Amino acid sequence: MNQEQIGRYGDELYEALRTGKTLAPLTGREPDISIDDAYHISLHMLHRRLADGDSIVGKKIGVTSEAVQKMLNVHQPDFGFITREMWFDNGAAISIAGNRLIQPRAEGEIAFKLKRDLVGPGITEAEVLAATEYVTPCFEIVDSRIHNWQIRIQDTVADNASCGVFVLGDDRIDPREIDLAACQMRVFKNGQPLSTGLGSAVQGNPLTAVAWLANTLGRFGIPFKAGEIILSGSLVPLEPVKAGDLMELEIEGMGRASVSFT
Repeated sequence: MNQEQIGRYGDELYEALRTGKTLAPLTGREPDISIDDAYHISLHMLHRRLADGDSIVGKKIGVTSEAVQKMLNVHQPDFGFITREMWFDNGAAISIAGNRLIQPRAEGEIAFKLKRDLVGPGITEAEVLAATEYVTPCFEIVDSRIHNWQIRIQDTVADNASCGVFVLGDDRIDPREIDLAACQMRVFKNGQPLSTGLGSAVQGNPLTAVAWLANTLGRFGIPFKAGEIILSGSLVPLEPVKAGDLMELEIEGMGRASVSFT
């Protein structure tokens, strides 16, 4: 794919983000689009956001669990960037229309805060653990600019891994003090139990997912930086949300997070 095409699709996705409108799948219009093409489209979209005054605060991996892969019919992880304007405090009330979320779905994750740089490829789970300052519960509200979530892996990578906004819990837990693969998440919607999941749902261990992301982005020359937040992927199925909904989660040994929608 040439630079003119990359710029055009990146501009389309940026305008969809800002106007709250969806696009036809890129894979339907460009059957030969590669994941590398999609990544460069996402970078163009990101640069448009940075030109608006936004800033990068971390990275994310998505579509990591079998449950999410089956829901979206995407059978490998996606990856993207998270920015300051996506970040909401624990307990936030998020206006769906006001933040231009189009077709939002909530997922529960473990977020990592880094205390040192990680530069892939070649990063191991042990190196991720050593570089992590703390972990905390997280809601990511994914949102696709692709109509009706009709995505393949290239569509979601181009669309910055379908990232909408995210909410971090208040607890700060040393990951060396808990078993990240064995910890259990419980999710509640409007006060009622919704779903459960284990850390092992994320590629066997969230540390494995974060190492994969560091190595994948490292091949593009993108490092993890000290101070960044890394979203490691959902432990539970995605849940559509609308105005009036309250989502809460708790992770054994790690704490709680909540978000509501108006």
